[in-house]
Amino acid sequence: MKSLCILPLLLMSLLLAAPAASAADYTPGPDSRPQPGVPKGEVLKFSFESSKVFPGTYRDYWVYVPAQYTPDKPACLYVNQDGVQWQAPTVFDNLIHKKEMPVTIGVFVMHGRVRARDGNTALDRFNRSYEYDGLGDHYARFLAEELLPDVETKKTSDGRAIRLSRNPNDRAIGGSSSGAVAAFTAAWERPDQFRRVFSAIGTYVGLRGADRYPTLLRKYEPKPLRVFLQDGSNDLNIYAGDWWEANQMMERALTFAGYEVEHAWGDGGHNGAHGTAIFPDAMRWLWKDWPQPVKAGRSRNGMLNEILAAGEGWQAVSGDWTAVSGLASDAKGELWFHEGAQAQRLGADGQAAPVSTQGKQPSGQAFGPDGRLYTVTGDGHVFALDMDGKSKKLADDIRGGDVVAASNGNLYVTEPGPAGAAASKVWLIRPNGRKQVVDTGLEAASGVTLSPDQTLLYVADRRSHWVYSYQIQPDGTLQAKQQYYWLHTPDTREDSGAGAMRVDRGGRLYVATSLGVQVCDQPGRVNCILPLPNGPVSSLSFGGPNLDTLYAVSGGKLYRRKLSVAGAHAWAAPNKPPVPGL
Repeated sequence: MKSLCILPLLLMSLLLAAPAASAADYTPGPDSRPQPGVPKGEVLKFSFESSKVFPGTYRDYWVYVPAQYTPDKPACLYVNQDGVQWQAPTVFDNLIHKKEMPVTIGVFVMHGRVRARDGNTALDRFNRSYEYDGLGDHYARFLAEELLPDVETKKTSDGRAIRLSRNPNDRAIGGSSSGAVAAFTAAWERPDQFRRVFSAIGTYVGLRGADRYPTLLRKYEPKPLRVFLQDGSNDLNIYAGDWWEANQMMERALTFAGYEVEHAWGDGGHNGAHGTAIFPDAMRWLWKDWPQPVKAGRSRNGMLNEILAAGEGWQAVSGDWTAVSGLASDAKGELWFHEGAQAQRLGADGQAAPVSTQGKQPSGQAFGPDGRLYTVTGDGHVFALDMDGKSKKLADDIRGGDVVAASNGNLYVTEPGPAGAAASKVWLIRPNGRKQVVDTGLEAASGVTLSPDQTLLYVADRRSHWVYSYQIQPDGTLQAKQQYYWLHTPDTREDSGAGAMRVDRGGRLYVATSLGVQVCDQPGRVNCILPLPNGPVSSLSFGGPNLDTLYAVSGGKLYRRKLSVAGAHAWAAPNKPPVPGL
């Protein structure tokens, strides 16, 4: 095996900056030392500097290839941030030889740097915290779309092509400190790429948002991940938070959320001593029972368990849904949508049937108590479409975002307004056609719906993290406006991207957002988040004969999912939901 420089001095100074007081002796065991008769793998060094995800960066990376690897079968994968750590090549030699982990190729990658034009007068830009501590899918995309494909262009010194398994169950990722957060985030964002995570002295604190993970873990529907955590009681306690407490919060959140999690707590500081000592056991645990798949567990989240039906997941509806706008269900629970200007109905057989063309593509639509489909367009029109395919224009000069119809025939229409102008409007259109503005001042009014008892109107502001609540007066006007529902926002955006909304008969609010479907209780709190396989959700609606199927458009695809609860038609007779827990 070639000799290698494990970490540059700068990185070591980052990892060892804090006092590392420790009473324990974290001496690596025999699995971390070369053993007689164990075939030695090869470590190759490469560089990469053509990233589009992190433009202008360069980095070194090392590839460990075990002696047992043959190109006829793609190898399992372990990715580690901050280069080679944990005496990993030797550990892999020993564990692969003893068949305590599968034949695994290791990729040990450094963080990116942007070279200074003149190193004598300026510093490089160090991308470590930006790439590692930030939430979102940037780093996962860098690995999946750029670095790992580059790895597969290389060969071993004896000419073997490097081939990596595409099965996420065959892929693990790990790191220490900020590198641990990068590893967890990559698997969290892309469980289709990684299922096994090793996290040592992880920075789940307020550096760039990782302190949100203990909360998000409890709210999200569980993902198929297996996680090993390590930390010590003498870890950092600085301006960003308390590492020791944060890692314990992560362990408790993972356990609550039903994840397969193991941990090794000690009294070490912010260094790699304890992590190196327990790394062989961590690998044994992460790879235990392989190739049996890592599965998602069952959360203790009460709302998740109330609304999700056992054994039911998201199912893609066949067809091309890239041009679809607006979802609404009729009295039979059949789903309606628009593709361009064409209104269509989704039959029980999963096939779409054209109904009518109104000449305009709507931005939102909803059925009314009269059985007509009401649509609003972004260029200033409100239409009503009857079941015979006849379309009637109801109003002009309303550049609508979404619409909802109450049981008394009143329509509420949102008008987002131009970006940055705070010129959004909420319109009321009465059955006699008279229209009036009933609210202004939101950044971008988007989705709109009614509470099940039809006494409250909910309006999403897609350029913020708020859904507003209003009390509806007898004449249809609005009072008691509040920024009521607080939504989670992606790390890469300043807003939730909130769009279409629906309620179930129990009063829960379902919001289409950039993070998936966020489900709120009546007091305005996000209790759970249902991620979609294709990312952000642009539209949703309840459907099916019992109104217990949730439909959602995500990334140009339509998905459906059977729930244990039933939706509430806004236009139907009001029903009073149960009193919520406050």
